[in-house]
Amino acid sequence: MPKEILTIDDFDLKGKTVLVRVDINSPINPLTGEILDDTRIRNHIKTIKELSESKVVLLAHQSRPGKRDFTNLKKHAKQITKRLGKKVTYIDDFFGSKALTKVQNMKKGERILLENVRFYAEEHLLKGKDFASQAESHMVSHLAELGDYFINDAFAAAHRAQPSLTGFTEVLPCLAGKVMEREISMLQKAMHSNERPSIAVLGGIKVFDTIEVMRNMLENDVVDRVLTTGVVANIFLLARGHDLGEPNISFLEKEVGKYEELTEQAKALDSEHSSKIDVPADLVLNDNGERKGLSLGDLPAESRIFDIGLDTAVNYRNQILEAKNIILNGPAGVFEIEEFAVGTTIIFNAIAESKGFSVIGGGETVAAARNLNLEGKVNHISTGGGACITYLAGQSMPVIEALKHSKKLYEKGHYRC
Repeated sequence: MPKEILTIDDFDLKGKTVLVRVDINSPINPLTGEILDDTRIRNHIKTIKELSESKVVLLAHQSRPGKRDFTNLKKHAKQITKRLGKKVTYIDDFFGSKALTKVQNMKKGERILLENVRFYAEEHLLKGKDFASQAESHMVSHLAELGDYFINDAFAAAHRAQPSLTGFTEVLPCLAGKVMEREISMLQKAMHSNERPSIAVLGGIKVFDTIEVMRNMLENDVVDRVLTTGVVANIFLLARGHDLGEPNISFLEKEVGKYEELTEQAKALDSEHSSKIDVPADLVLNDNGERKGLSLGDLPAESRIFDIGLDTAVNYRNQILEAKNIILNGPAGVFEIEEFAVGTTIIFNAIAESKGFSVIGGGETVAAARNLNLEGKVNHISTGGGACITYLAGQSMPVIEALKHSKKLYEKGHYRC
């Protein structure tokens, strides 16, 4: 990958105190506090293992204030211990005397997890502030005094600018962990590929974000073609003058919001790139729990659209199998219900079968891929939901910018090391 950032492979970290920001934000049973899915925890094990001879101080968050799963990280420490096979000690403090004393007295090979960073006001109050302002916070300045390096492995939070993520930039050399390094490398490869044809399959319900992704890809020739599915496809069908029917319009009004504004955005994008944007030729309705096929000529629909039709799925599959570079974001339909997972299954399996380079990103998309046991069958499944979308849309990523800035500071001899 282009050496715009420093990584843990660039330094001898043996015996060093390393502050490691991870993203282990996990679904939790609010009644028992049990972690329901430890995928994000497992993602970071490789980075932690690489630091086996360092003094490892883990920084992380869980949920946000007001949510039922906003809790301490005690169970997370136990789960990391289980997955790592070595003790990770939970400290119910972040930058107070208890935490600082523990960090100061750590031995080589020891690992601790500090308290949920979002328990502390500075994490919220300094959100979006510049690196220098964040560096002056108590949480950053106190910990930085005891650390030698800051390692950022939290790609899933890379689209956020908060002290625990970007505040160490001015005071410690900031390195990318293994998750961060792989994410940047694989997404860069997908977005800058010269292999053609290059296609994007874009669906799901987050239409505002997806239109930005589509615009970035088409205007910068990232892809030759966009295959639309899900609610994204429905908006583009509206943009092309198709009446989806009252049940679907009501859904858009309630669940998506501002659908008329989205339709206008889709219409503008379609006017410039219509030859490169595919919409479904047929759809599937939820007719009292049963699949009911519908061609565009049969619109408006009297029931909700729950999937793309079989003809469309087969057409998309054929295009995917011919592609050399494939980027997928968003399921094709309501994949959580088996009856309406057909389109998603066909498309995802086609990507797994394809010989092209493939990247899958987005929260629902990753969930669907795991449901289909596609891990290891595609080149890269991103750990980031919103972060992946932000990257694909070509928008600034504060954490990545912080890593780039830190490399420049390091090369100028800015840090004390």
